[in-house]
Amino acid sequence: MDINFYSKRILKLLGISLFISFIFIEINTINRQIKAEKNLIAASEKDLFLYRQMGASYLCIASKAEVDFKKGLGIASATFANVIIGKHGGAIKELGSKKLDEKKLYNAGTFQIVGSALNICPESIPKNIKNDYEKSLKKLVKESKK
Repeated sequence: MDINFYSKRILKLLGISLFISFIFIEINTINRQIKAEKNLIAASEKDLFLYRQMGASYLCIASKAEVDFKKGLGIASATFANVIIGKHGGAIKELGSKKLDEKKLYNAGTFQIVGSALNICPESIPKNIKNDYEKSLKKLVKESKK
């Protein structure tokens, strides 16, 4: 009986000490995550290229699977914007310290994803979307020359 009494006490002490050490490890992990979120790095051109190509790939696959084009484009654009906000805090290296909101990133993503999809799967892009893209691209090129 004495052995059981001491065994239970030892187990209780070990259990309490393990429990307390796990609490401290968890607090340290949460603290690291908070610090990591404060040190977000702006999206580089490589990052943007990757996100844009992923969106275009999704759009092409969705179109071939007969998903409504506008729905597929909306999902791809929203994902593009959410990744940049979540991983980079809405910051893009080329823009300096300026951060873009979700709506601006969504619109920029839509334009860029359509452009990339036109290279990957031009047959999946409706003619009206292609025409709108080409008009917008010409307008952007013309404004950038001014």
